[in-house]
Amino acid sequence: MPNSNGQTPWELFTEKHRELVKEGQTWMKETATSCTVVAALIVTIMFATAFTVPGGNSESGFPLFSAKKLFNLFIVCDALSFLSSSISIFFLGILTSRYGEEYFLKSLPTKMIIGLTSLFISISTMTIAFFTALLLMQHVQSSEAFIPVVLLSSVPITLFVKLQFPLLFEIFISTYGPSIFNRTQDRIGTK
Repeated sequence: MPNSNGQTPWELFTEKHRELVKEGQTWMKETATSCTVVAALIVTIMFATAFTVPGGNSESGFPLFSAKKLFNLFIVCDALSFLSSSISIFFLGILTSRYGEEYFLKSLPTKMIIGLTSLFISISTMTIAFFTALLLMQHVQSSEAFIPVVLLSSVPITLFVKLQFPLLFEIFISTYGPSIFNRTQDRIGTK
């Protein structure tokens, strides 16, 4: 119902939150741009890595380490990283989206959730592919020398989780969790 000024609740909401929509648009575009750059870099690296496999190829063109189990892990992680970073280019959907108030309720947060989740998977599988490539190149299944390398290489994953997971969790809960728009309220005096 209109208020005393003749405004519907939606019109009043739009008027009162105009600046918030602009700030949200700016934040989402900056975040999506940064994540798109990272995803594009990972796509490029993982594509090149698939054709320049560790150990090289034999004269017949087959990878020299293709019989090793670690090589299979390397190929699977490389492919998963490539595919998930390709999916995280979904951030482009945020850059080209409309930014009306109604889009901040489901559409934009869903795109951000998909993009951040696939970017996390991409970074994780890229790091695993890196570990397996190192192990393959050293012709060693396990070595104490790799422990510091593994610990240092896991820093990007740890930082990404520490910095982005709370954001991802908050977006997920606010988008798909309990909402003020979906709950039923008891009116005063009624049962």
